[in-house]
Amino acid sequence: MSRFYTKDHEWIDVDGDTGTVGITDYAQSQLGDITFVELPAAGQAVSKGDGVSVVDSVKAASDVYTPVSGKVAEVNGALESEPELVNADAENKGWLFKVTLADSGELGGLMDRAAYDAYVAEL
Repeated sequence: MSRFYTKDHEWIDVDGDTGTVGITDYAQSQLGDITFVELPAAGQAVSKGDGVSVVDSVKAASDVYTPVSGKVAEVNGALESEPELVNADAENKGWLFKVTLADSGELGGLMDRAAYDAYVAEL
């Protein structure tokens, strides 16, 4: 499994042709206490860069952009009753949705952990 990051603070774990998407720990720390997560619909077609989810917190509502094109395969239903999972474990149990990749070549424009950490350090 490979993990990639975006400049919009999303991560994607890629396993075969499926990517699991969430927001980074940095993003959840900036948002504060998360109160609601709006998830995309399973089966929804998405294009790289589309805002497909919204994370609401006590500070702001923030769009979550899909790092790849494809089709939403699954959503994290636990977030409907426990949105705070994103605060507690943003980069594991707090995942948002899974997408079946249309073009794995789109991963080429994303960052690895070292590049993402360097990017965040400059903010």
